[in-house]
Amino acid sequence: MDLKFEHGGITNTQITKGTLMPTALITGASAGLGQALAEALARRHWHLVVDARGRDRLAAAAAALTSETTVDAYPGSVTDPRHRTELVTAVRRAGGLDLLVHNASELGGSPQPGLADLEAATFAQVLDTNVGAPVQLTRQLLPELASSGGTVLAISSDAAVEHYEGWGAYGASKAALDHVIGTFAVEHPSIRWYAVDPGDMRTQMHQAAFPDEDISDRPLPETVVPTLLRLLDLRPPSGRYRGADLAVDTTAVVHS
Repeated sequence: MDLKFEHGGITNTQITKGTLMPTALITGASAGLGQALAEALARRHWHLVVDARGRDRLAAAAAALTSETTVDAYPGSVTDPRHRTELVTAVRRAGGLDLLVHNASELGGSPQPGLADLEAATFAQVLDTNVGAPVQLTRQLLPELASSGGTVLAISSDAAVEHYEGWGAYGASKAALDHVIGTFAVEHPSIRWYAVDPGDMRTQMHQAAFPDEDISDRPLPETVVPTLLRLLDLRPPSGRYRGADLAVDTTAVVHS
C-alpha cells in the first residue's frame, strides 16, 4: 500500500471492509510507548492519526501500521499551532474522535540539569510541550470527544508525584498535566479522562534521562500496552492511575 505526502502529512484513506472504525489520535507515535500503543490499536482495526517530530521515522512507523489499518501521519511538533490544526483537520476528515493520547514529551536535557542550572528557555519548552500543547489540542477536539463520549489518555510519570534530582522541569510538567486532566474531567464529565504513570520503560527517552546507565533491565513499552488497553476497555472513572495497579498477565492477552 502506497503512502503519499499531502499538506505535510502522510495519508492513507483506504476504508477497511466498509466498516466504521473508531479513530485514535496519538502524539509521539514513532517510537516507544506511542508506537507500541499505535500498533496494538492497529491490530484492533482502529483508524489512526499519528504524529512525531521526525519525518522519516514517522513514515516508517506509519508504513508498518498500514498492513493492519488506515493511517494519517503528520510530522511536526505539537507545540506548533499550525501542526495542531493539521491534526484536528485529519480527525474531522475521519469523521470524529474516540481516543486522544497525549504521549509526546520533552525531557529537558540529557543529562537533565538541576533546577539551579535550568535555563529559562528549556523550562518553557518542557512546559509548552508537556502541558501547553496537550491543553490546546484537547480544547480544539472537545466537540469531537464529547460527541463520541470518547477518552483522553495522558501519559504521566512517577516524577509528577515524587521528587528526583534533575527531574524538576519534567516532573513539574507532568504534575501540571495530571492537574489539567483532572480539571477537564470535572468540567466535561461525558468524556473519560486518564493520566497514567506507565512506570519505567526501556525507551530512548528513558535512556536519555540516564545517559550513562544500562537500562536493559527495564521492561519494553510493548509490555505496558495491555495495561492501557485494559483501561480503555474497562473505562473506570476518570482519574490518575499507575500502570502497576492496572497490570495484566501479558501472556493471556488476546488482541481482538
